[in-house]
Amino acid sequence: MPPMKTPGVYIVEKDAFPNSVVEVATAVPAFIGYTERAENVHKSLLNKPFRITSLVEYIQYFGEGPVPQYELSQSDNEPVVTATGQPYIFYNALRFFFQNGGGPCYIISVGNYTDEISLQPLQKGIKPLEKEQEPTMLVIPEAVKLQQADCYTLQENMLDHCGEMESRVAILDIYQGYLPRTNDDEDVITAFRDGISTNHLSYGATYYPWLHTTIVSPQELDLNNLSSGSIETLQGILYKEFNISPSANEGEDPRTGQIRDLINSIPSVMEDDQHGHKVKELSLTLTAISPTFSNIMLDIQKDLNFLPPASAMAGVYTMVDNNRGVWKAPANVSLSSVIAPSVNISHAEQEDLNTPLNGKAVNALRTFIGEGILVWGARTLDGNSNDWRYINVRRTMIMLEQSIKAACQAYVFEPNVANTWITIKGMIENFLSGIWKQGGLAGAKPNDAYSVSVGLGSTMTSEDILEGIMRVTVLVAISRPAEFIEMTFQQQMQKS
Repeated sequence: MPPMKTPGVYIVEKDAFPNSVVEVATAVPAFIGYTERAENVHKSLLNKPFRITSLVEYIQYFGEGPVPQYELSQSDNEPVVTATGQPYIFYNALRFFFQNGGGPCYIISVGNYTDEISLQPLQKGIKPLEKEQEPTMLVIPEAVKLQQADCYTLQENMLDHCGEMESRVAILDIYQGYLPRTNDDEDVITAFRDGISTNHLSYGATYYPWLHTTIVSPQELDLNNLSSGSIETLQGILYKEFNISPSANEGEDPRTGQIRDLINSIPSVMEDDQHGHKVKELSLTLTAISPTFSNIMLDIQKDLNFLPPASAMAGVYTMVDNNRGVWKAPANVSLSSVIAPSVNISHAEQEDLNTPLNGKAVNALRTFIGEGILVWGARTLDGNSNDWRYINVRRTMIMLEQSIKAACQAYVFEPNVANTWITIKGMIENFLSGIWKQGGLAGAKPNDAYSVSVGLGSTMTSEDILEGIMRVTVLVAISRPAEFIEMTFQQQMQKS
């Protein structure tokens, strides 16, 4: 208030309510991988976290996926396709994320499609995230495309980053998670548990098995997906299918000649068609008349649609957070754009996944009749911890910590006196009351759900105050999922 030097009426406004705590975002994943390009108005976005809100926006700055190449061969007179080149899956993984409820996210491009997928660039992509406060999840889909030892090293780096930041969790994939479990050293789950250290396990979760999806549609594939050396092989297969020779014969049926001309035109059409329109038309024609060619394209589609689940789970986390809240376990939820898991897991087979002796729990993706493919687990890798066993407990605590931390920034350098303590205590209690009313905290009444302590003789000593330290103690009872439901049945005597 200005000093009163002139006669008149002066108005003084006083704050009646304390500052409020704003709940931070909980569903903003950061994806690291290889993209077609990384450019924003001629400025490079390489190794720079860039926020997007949709797949359209991703394409604008980072391009689309590569044109996958496959080698065509024959085995036992059956056509066989084999992928060649680098297995870039980042673009399809991101599509998988948006299909399952994904929203705003950060993209860190570490290279383009001329680079080899390797450990160092992906590790380098983690470092820039240290300066970003908003991301709450970390996903690197192409980690499973590295060598096995490099994959585990990168996943440990992800857990270390999340544990040091204390504001996000890592969603991991199982290396070779498309394989069924075995009873030897080659078991993929055992190898994963042995390959991951015990550091910061509560900041990570993993899911098994990989999934057959519908992300890539048949319309996206054509002759350009076959390597140049496979075209001659394809022509031979088609000649044999239609039982015709490469050269014309006198007196043959006109339709036979048309089919021969169509097959013979494949190399010239692919060489001359710069925009791909004629190749697309030719591919559609071959699909319509040739079951063999249709099956070749179907095999390529199946291979491209075979994806690890981490990116989809980031979408599930986002969807559950938006609909129910971060305190709701991201489980018993169906997955979109999924045909089937690569491995069917029974109730008995899930026991070791859920409750292993070493505590490194793996969440199962299972098929249930009439319900589809469900996420059937909500545990962190720290399965033996009563505090951090469930992923929703860890993520809820992160949300509470970061929200209260951001609100308390306003009181740095304020007087360390009773008035400030009361204000901060009221601010935090109001925030926790709102979370409790939404179901995020357990307890029949507020006193059972949370408590906030601050003050001299309670949380601080005189020495703390002299040193400029304010200590606030917050106790919360976070709601936990009903993972096991026991129902007791017994017979009773007839009463009438």
